[in-house]
Amino acid sequence: MEAFGALQTLLILALSVMALGVEIFALVDALRQRKDAFVAAGKLTKPIWLAILGVATAFGVIYLTPSFAPFPLLQIVSFVAAAVYLADVRPAVRGMTGGGRGNNGPYGPW
Repeated sequence: MEAFGALQTLLILALSVMALGVEIFALVDALRQRKDAFVAAGKLTKPIWLAILGVATAFGVIYLTPSFAPFPLLQIVSFVAAAVYLADVRPAVRGMTGGGRGNNGPYGPW
């Protein structure tokens, strides 16, 4: 039964590291975007997203230590915030700055 506990701890650590990677990627991407593109895309402002993603990344770092997990729901909420940014805000902002291809294929519009 002790091996199961060690496996469970290892699995949670691996998931925490992956979640932290997503949160860091989202934060760095938000830092690289233009400030006016967030408003033009109809999303929250860049400083608000940086605050959200900064707090999410901080929680991701805190929850890397398995002994410090008093309220794991915060870790899930942090990951969801980063996922919302990556799935909704990032494509809209990139569409405003010309970073995405939109409906164009590799050889132009189809």
